[in-house]
Amino acid sequence: MKVVNLKQAILQAWKERWSDYQWAINMKKFFPKGATWDILNLAEALLEQAMIGPSPNPLILSYLKYAISSQMVSYSTVLTAISKFDDFSRDLCIQALLDIMDMFCDRLSCHGKAEECIGLCRALLSALHWLLRCTTASAERFREGLEMGATTGEKQLTMCLQRLNKLLSSTKNRALLHIAKLEEASSWTAIEQSLLKLGETFASLSNCHLQNQAEECGTLIRSIPIMLSMHSEQLHKTGFPTVHAVVLLEGTMNLTGEMQPLVEQLMMVKRMQRIPSPLFVLEIWKACFVGLIESPEGTEELKWTAFTFLKIPQVLVKLKKYPQGDKDFTEDVNCAFEFLLKLTPLLDKADQRCNCDCINLLLQECSKQGLLSDVNTSNLMAKRTADREHAPWLKSAENANIQPNPGLILRAEPTVTNILKTMDADHSKSPEGLLGVLGHMLSGKSLDLLLAAAAATGKLKSFARKFISLNEFTKHINAENSKAASVRALLFDISFLMLCHVAQTYGSEVILSESSTVGEVPFFETWMQTCMPEEGKILNPDHPCFRPDSTKVESLVALLNNSSEMKLVQMKWQEACLSISAAILEILNAWENGVLAFESIQKITDNIKGKVCSLAVCAVAWLVAHVRMLGLDEREKSLQMIRQLVGPLYSENTLQFYNERVVIMSSILEHMCADVLQQTATQIKFPTTGMDTMPYWNLLPPKRPIKEVLTGIFAEVLEKGWVDSRSIHVFDTLLHMGGVYWFCNNLVKELLKETRKEYTLRAVELLYSIFCLDMQQVTLILLGHILPNLLTDSAKWHSLMDPPGTALAKLAVWCALSSYSSHKGQASSRQKKRHREDIEDYISLFPLDDTQPSKLMRLLSSNEDDANVLSSPTDRSMSSSLSASQLHTVNMRDPLNRVLANLFLLISSILGARTAGPHTQFVQWFMEECVDCLEQGSRGSILQFMPFTTPRDALGL
Repeated sequence: MKVVNLKQAILQAWKERWSDYQWAINMKKFFPKGATWDILNLAEALLEQAMIGPSPNPLILSYLKYAISSQMVSYSTVLTAISKFDDFSRDLCIQALLDIMDMFCDRLSCHGKAEECIGLCRALLSALHWLLRCTTASAERFREGLEMGATTGEKQLTMCLQRLNKLLSSTKNRALLHIAKLEEASSWTAIEQSLLKLGETFASLSNCHLQNQAEECGTLIRSIPIMLSMHSEQLHKTGFPTVHAVVLLEGTMNLTGEMQPLVEQLMMVKRMQRIPSPLFVLEIWKACFVGLIESPEGTEELKWTAFTFLKIPQVLVKLKKYPQGDKDFTEDVNCAFEFLLKLTPLLDKADQRCNCDCINLLLQECSKQGLLSDVNTSNLMAKRTADREHAPWLKSAENANIQPNPGLILRAEPTVTNILKTMDADHSKSPEGLLGVLGHMLSGKSLDLLLAAAAATGKLKSFARKFISLNEFTKHINAENSKAASVRALLFDISFLMLCHVAQTYGSEVILSESSTVGEVPFFETWMQTCMPEEGKILNPDHPCFRPDSTKVESLVALLNNSSEMKLVQMKWQEACLSISAAILEILNAWENGVLAFESIQKITDNIKGKVCSLAVCAVAWLVAHVRMLGLDEREKSLQMIRQLVGPLYSENTLQFYNERVVIMSSILEHMCADVLQQTATQIKFPTTGMDTMPYWNLLPPKRPIKEVLTGIFAEVLEKGWVDSRSIHVFDTLLHMGGVYWFCNNLVKELLKETRKEYTLRAVELLYSIFCLDMQQVTLILLGHILPNLLTDSAKWHSLMDPPGTALAKLAVWCALSSYSSHKGQASSRQKKRHREDIEDYISLFPLDDTQPSKLMRLLSSNEDDANVLSSPTDRSMSSSLSASQLHTVNMRDPLNRVLANLFLLISSILGARTAGPHTQFVQWFMEECVDCLEQGSRGSILQFMPFTTPRDALGL
């Protein structure tokens, strides 16, 4: 009856010429709430009435359009109704139906139950079948030139092809059709038959344009059944962002690091991500070339050159020693180079940057190390040479006057060895000869070349120790004439400046002697640890180290103030450097109280920097600490004195190599003053030294919350799919500024927001590499704080669903395995720089005494909803949960071991609980990933921390 009433209502509306909105209002009055319009088949009823005559009824069509726009009817019922119209000879009716489809086919959606979604897929499949039949009929009419002539037929055919193309060009629509194909196999067979018929019809047409359009539509339809396999082929990985980022991180921030930890880390990533060896080696080379191209000019570029051409071939030599199965590693390296040669734009860009044929030099180096056979080396060289012939601009751009950095670095490596041998000799026998060697090191960029080569080959520590010995040698004063005194002063100054430069460029850890070394601590080490400003290190200007013997201070002040120039004979330079801070304080006080005029200050600063630049460095080091403690109106004279000290002295009466020493001094002072100048909003113009400015300094945007910066930079990195050098430095700054918990917690939140599977996997790979900035500390926070909070708070369980939950489980296991396999080794130099988390934090979280309830145990016991969760900490203490063998072999005073043991205790309690949820599923994913990585041969199993009482059947073990 309602259907009859519906038709009557439509006819009444047509007779009385209701407008579309009047019709909608009245329909809702006639048919009170209950059955929906789709159940009443409103769309089909309207179309049936609209298509009665030779042309469509415009008024009734307007009702249908209004119903679609106001969502009275669903898209699926409209598409189904259209697909039932089969009189393709009525051009105007067909045109009207195509126009209706145009209203929504590019934005198909539905609201409601799953059945309605499937209904939309089926309706779209029916509409596609109708469009194919309509197109075929139009093509036949066009071919035969019936009734209204070929022109009309062509117009309708063009319209049909356009609608087909529009419908199929949307990936979303093709995905919906793919679902319908799986649901309705018989309907898809009808589609294939219609497509064959369409192809046969168009084959007889002479219009190439229409044939091409039809072929495009046919290709899109044929692609629907293989959508998933095509998608997986697109996702077939040829890039591995974790490897890329680990290599970039090492090259950017840890050139001096030992090779073995890097090799083990790379091998762990290779195993965990199952990366084929050729693609693994390829990714290492790609990261090297990208780092080389984007490195800032100057020292950073030299570091990257040394890393690429000296360190990475040595890393590959170590990787070669790992078991490769039946495959020969040299074949993998050859295959990687074959792939690399196809990346012509990358190689051309690197050649342009380095002003040479980079691949050629790299192949020679790999051949020397036994990583490539001679035949493969020659073959690869020939291919690259032929490739470069197609880019003549590369050769024309090569400047013969500029020596390429890769060639210089490769030549610098044997020079480092020779210099180390020279410095082993007795300094007292020929100090002038040694001074000549050091003078050559200071010229141009020789020093940075030698230091980069030493750092990349693990010789920088030895280099630094030799210079510390040389600096100590200058303490010994015999009866000396003015020439010997000037040589001694220069040896002290050059060694001091070089050591400062090394500490600022490669980290102070390179300078420090081993803790096991006995005897007197060298002067430079003492001065560096107590008096030298570094990033994140606040010095106290009133520290006893700045307050030496007052008589020495007075004599130094008198010498600086009264002499026309600094005396050299019998001068104790170490004492002068320690006394200069107190002397500067005396001079500042005298200046501020009007005892000394500005002219006297100029004379004093000229004396400080005129002979030995080290005195100026020590003076500015104290002034930087002093300025921090002063009020805004008290800083002017101190800053003015810094300005006087940073500029060179224009005088003929200076010691040998003065200009070269001033270049290094200016670079050291610029680094020292950077922090305080930013904090005091002061500008000091440093002389143009030819050295690079501080490339990664002050990267954070001003007046922007650091959380916004973190989420913003992570979103950028995730979108790109790889981490660049600048991003690594921003992440490092944020980690240093916000702390490990803040950093890790906010990045995990970003991961849990992601709902696209491929993006969550990419996010895990990127986050793992970002966490390598301080993997040990991040792992303790992730496994000891963040995961327990997520697993014990039911309000957060929804965030652990797939795909972000699977991704977080994978990330947690990767971090746990990496930290567990390496935590007995030494922390890398970049991690030593950062303030270490106090071990007491972990002792309080996981107490050593099993009778004392830990925070985690209290957290577990507070869960009253589940009787199976621990009711008190003593019910299932760690001692009773771990097996006897576990307790004997595991050192529970190690924070990582305690965190792992407590996490597995929590996992055991979740698996033994009577209720399940997303957190239970998360635990299963975590355990599966543990087993999966174990099968890949990871060193050290974290599964040994699983309590003896864990229900194995819950895990399927």
